[in-house]
Amino acid sequence: MKFIHRLGFYLGGFSIGLIFLMFFLSGKKTSCSYGPNARVLKNISTKSLIINSNIQSQLEAFDIDSLRLNEVLKKGNVDFSKSETRIDSCKRYTIAYNTIEIFVENCETNATVLSVNLKE
Repeated sequence: MKFIHRLGFYLGGFSIGLIFLMFFLSGKKTSCSYGPNARVLKNISTKSLIINSNIQSQLEAFDIDSLRLNEVLKKGNVDFSKSETRIDSCKRYTIAYNTIEIFVENCETNATVLSVNLKE
């Protein structure tokens, strides 16, 4: 069989497979979180979030509510150079989104917001 025929059969089967995948996966909430940033954000967002009382006063001073805080945790970028990832117990991550930068301690069962800053 010539190479062009094999290539045609391969591309035909590949396109049929893509159509089946699009049909079966359409409408489902599938995600592909393989990058380190996406894995950290997904891990933090699945845990219960604890906000200390002193951080609560910072949030009120900066006019940040819980919805904006959740938006930072879902859409933010983890700054690994400012984060402490080599700790054995609870890793600490710096997450920035737009002008808000938060410092989160990610433990096994919960995540705690340690500080909130506004970037300019």
